[in-house]
Amino acid sequence: LTQSVNDVAQIRNLRARVALLEETLAQFQAELVELREIQSDYERLTSLLDYTSIRQDQDFVTADVIALDQSGQRRTITINRGPRDGIRVGMPVVTDQGLVGRVLRVSANASRVLLITDPTSAVSVRLQSNRVEGTVIGQLSGNLRLTFIPLTADIEEGGLAFTSGRGGNFPPDIVVGQVTCIRQFEFELYQEAQVRSLNDFTTLEFVLVVTSFEPIDLGVFEDAEAAEDELN
Repeated sequence: LTQSVNDVAQIRNLRARVALLEETLAQFQAELVELREIQSDYERLTSLLDYTSIRQDQDFVTADVIALDQSGQRRTITINRGPRDGIRVGMPVVTDQGLVGRVLRVSANASRVLLITDPTSAVSVRLQSNRVEGTVIGQLSGNLRLTFIPLTADIEEGGLAFTSGRGGNFPPDIVVGQVTCIRQFEFELYQEAQVRSLNDFTTLEFVLVVTSFEPIDLGVFEDAEAAEDELN
């Protein structure tokens, strides 16, 4: 009888010890997940820091992505920086992987960014391989369409497209994406290509706003020329 009582007590002790070990293991697993997330954030921020060190001719503000909107016809993100941080409408937004978009609207401490995948977005680009210029237009599918390329231009799949600086909306030499396929249409005046951004817009957590760049409004010259034509 005494042996049976001792066995029962030992089983209870073992069960209590197992429960304690399982609780400790769960705590370690939670800490491991947290540490991995911290490491992931550190690596992303380090990549952004490396990018800023390369582009020493520009000033940047780092921002957290706090919302993503891909509903309906819009493709935007919201960041936790605004005019108090030097953010202005039209400023480019980038990562170390390339162009994200431009600031569309601002509030006191947040900004809405129009992604380059939005159908209303148009970016003047230059192909790295042959310096041919075209325009990258956003699509609801999330892809990018490179258009207005001369029919005589030789486009290479896998080549990179960079901002050209034409139009004054973006500084030059920012990666926009990689050419994935080329499409030619009979009786058209130009050829097209599909471009894939190197950014995954659905998983963006940190971005850089180029605060040293102010877009140039070329519409002022167009309005002045139109007014002159009316007078003549």
